[in-house]
Amino acid sequence: MKIARRAVTGGILGLAAALTLASCSEPAAPDSTGGDGGAGGTLTVYTSEPQAKIDALNAEFTAENPGIDVQVFRAGTGDLNARIASERQTGSIGADVLLAADAPTFEKYKADDLLLQYTPADVDALDSNVVDPDGYYVGTRIIPTVIAYNTGAVSQPPTSWKELADPQYKGKITLPNPDVSGAAAFNTAVWLGQPDLGLPWLTELVANEPIVAESNGPVAQAVAAGTQPVGIVVDYLVRELAEKGSPIAASYPTDGVPYISEPAGIFKDSANQEAAQKYVDFLVSKRGQEIAVEQQYLPVRSDVGTPEGAPALDDIELLNPDLDTITASQPDAVATFNDLLG
Repeated sequence: MKIARRAVTGGILGLAAALTLASCSEPAAPDSTGGDGGAGGTLTVYTSEPQAKIDALNAEFTAENPGIDVQVFRAGTGDLNARIASERQTGSIGADVLLAADAPTFEKYKADDLLLQYTPADVDALDSNVVDPDGYYVGTRIIPTVIAYNTGAVSQPPTSWKELADPQYKGKITLPNPDVSGAAAFNTAVWLGQPDLGLPWLTELVANEPIVAESNGPVAQAVAAGTQPVGIVVDYLVRELAEKGSPIAASYPTDGVPYISEPAGIFKDSANQEAAQKYVDFLVSKRGQEIAVEQQYLPVRSDVGTPEGAPALDDIELLNPDLDTITASQPDAVATFNDLLG
């Protein structure tokens, strides 16, 4: 899969925020069949995936692996990180697999020696840009962040990030909270590292008094409803709402599109490593990626097509940041955003 990309450079900037944990289902205690951790028993997944999507994905996985009972704890990436940090202090991590928004999260866990080194089956079929070269995690979707706009309220949509700093958009923009959304935190670090954007652009963007929603979902809903005519949001939500008839469309910025790859990784102390490996294999398998496309995501392999209405990956100028730089700078980047908001 050939993808047009621009290198991201730069240094970035500091954050502190209270996190609110939101769960949809509490995981059962890890269990496995057999003393050797055979592929059966309970598999616990911590994820930021929307509940309906992870439920559909797990239904297909368990149909192929009927001996494995998948338990899910779902929350935003920031809240997942807070839960994992708390579990590390009080005992052991309750998850076997983490499936969440951004690679820097996994880079931190890799540096802390928390992840199992595992190369998924059929790895050569995957876009090499989403595969950790050290083998500790693998991307499972390509999720660009775009400029969404209400087609009934905006006749000439912005085509670049720079345009959003124009005073004409004052009070008209909504975006997700980087304290909660892993994608939003990642984007903030990427933007601040871009020489043609950076702190001056972010300062002007915040001066336009954007509405900060809790996550990407409310951003997309606000744009679709016309409450806020313009939003910064992940692209698959725009396709989902447009498919349902909402007056919403996406503009892929010409000055570069940040994206996350929603990696999956296995915790080193997983009690059910074989089942965890089967789960990661399934996520990036041909069938797993067909499900991703059915769920409006861009895939990480080229043999499964793309969602209807989505541009070809070759037509998107995806930004390709240095992950070490983003990982180191992301907390300061989010802190800078919060400071600008006051």
